[in-house]
Amino acid sequence: MQDYRIYPLGDFPLLSGEVLKDAKLAYQTYGTLSPRRDNVIVLPTFYTGTNSRNEGYFGPGRAIDPDRHFIVSPNLFGNGRSSSPSNTPPPQDGPRFPLVQMWDNIAAQHRLIHDHLGIRRIALVAGWSMAGCQSYQWAAQYPDMVQAILPFCASARTSPHNFVFLEGVKAALCADRNWNGGNYASPPVAGLKAFGRVYAGWAFSQAFFREGLYRQLRFETVEELLLDWEQDHVHGWDANNLLAKLATWQAGDISAGPLYNGDFRAALAAIKARAILMPCTHDLYFPPEDNEAEARQMPSAAFRPFDSPWGHCAANPGNDSGFADQLDASIRELLGD
Repeated sequence: MQDYRIYPLGDFPLLSGEVLKDAKLAYQTYGTLSPRRDNVIVLPTFYTGTNSRNEGYFGPGRAIDPDRHFIVSPNLFGNGRSSSPSNTPPPQDGPRFPLVQMWDNIAAQHRLIHDHLGIRRIALVAGWSMAGCQSYQWAAQYPDMVQAILPFCASARTSPHNFVFLEGVKAALCADRNWNGGNYASPPVAGLKAFGRVYAGWAFSQAFFREGLYRQLRFETVEELLLDWEQDHVHGWDANNLLAKLATWQAGDISAGPLYNGDFRAALAAIKARAILMPCTHDLYFPPEDNEAEARQMPSAAFRPFDSPWGHCAANPGNDSGFADQLDASIRELLGD
């Protein structure tokens, strides 16, 4: 049984000036909308995530609880559920899929939430990694609609170093002899394996490997972990989908678009939402220094780093119970619980 719904967007204009033909936004909802429509939580998806993966961030007795909240989880363009290179017909299939920016993702989500679901206020937008980047985008793009945000292991603008990290994993994928500019007849397995293997070195911190924390994930050796990351990308992801979302990530900047015209300080200053920015101290590509600088420019932001050797993957459900505890406490604070 399909665990998501499809909202048809029709021909959807993009920030680049292109039009995504017959666009579709995949989403799922959990819980019940209150009579006052004031219990809405939005959980966008992260880079290799879907609405199903977001289910690890809420549940009975958690800070986000379907018994009390109406949770909307929209899927990123490019993740295989929403419009993506793998499911879009010619002439926008595969490597011809247009650049979709954060602005476009949030404009589509706004149409779903505001126009289709009839919601005027969002109590909280939260998320990990690219989902957290979308929470910043929501607050800057629709400042009067979003009451609070909690981005964790994320940033409001993709830093140059983050951009270069992504160039590295992209180069590993595209070096596959079967890549053929994205016009592959069969999946570029070697490239997908290389992508996963390189990515694993960034997702966890140096301390994670030094302290052998991979054993807590039931891997006896580093090589076993790397093989698992290889297989996850070979069997879980289409190569063009990975690169479409990577392009969205690399272009991430809440000031891009007609509201702020590239003025990043103005975009941060325009965020009215209460915010808690929660980086991991050992994150190798969303370092806490970026969030600390952002918090100084935002009117109502608190900077709350979490110290964990798990690095970026401290936020992956089940990895670090302390992270989950701080996340829930921060959510409760923002929601006034």
